[in-house]
Amino acid sequence: MKKLLLLPVLLLTLVFACQQKEPLPDTLPIQVAKAYGFENWDQIKSIGYTWNVQRDSVNVASRTWKWNIQDSTVYYAGADTSFTYSLVSDSLPKQDGAFINDKYWALMPFQLAWDRGYTYEVLENATTPIQNLPSTKLSILYGTVGGYTPGDAYDLYLNKEHQILEWTFRKGNAAEGRTWTWENAEAFGPIQLSLEHKDVAGKRFIWLTDVTVE
Repeated sequence: MKKLLLLPVLLLTLVFACQQKEPLPDTLPIQVAKAYGFENWDQIKSIGYTWNVQRDSVNVASRTWKWNIQDSTVYYAGADTSFTYSLVSDSLPKQDGAFINDKYWALMPFQLAWDRGYTYEVLENATTPIQNLPSTKLSILYGTVGGYTPGDAYDLYLNKEHQILEWTFRKGNAAEGRTWTWENAEAFGPIQLSLEHKDVAGKRFIWLTDVTVE
């Protein structure tokens, strides 16, 4: 999976004097976001987790994050250092790229509502590459400008409830990519997160632990 991922989070705008939320479009990407509780996101003050990756059954990296949404800060803890930084700073640390990458693994359904600058296509009656399950294929193509690695594409294979069964990452919108499952969905307060991703061999590749939602 790429180390650096795309666009910064964009907050939904507020309209009218009463601060009524802007209506969300009734598109498939937004339906995916809603399936994981996006309409409840304004109840979330912070979210934390440890992002883990292994190759050949060996743990090769773990990174701990806590995103304080209200004050736009991120706490990071890695193997050698830990610190807190501001997302609105003029100078972001190199670890911010890892934060964006890991956040897509944790919060991709929500990114579909936050992000701008992508186009999408829908293919009904698709079959998931790994599990051979019936699905709807939602292909997301990011623009070639902005973010850490613009121009990448994702194929999301959805069940009838618009939740992700598998996704394929295609670097630079290549014709072929790598696919992982989305498994072990759990509720954390008013939202849901998928905690585990396996490769085509059924081996755990990336998983989340120590999840906190406040």
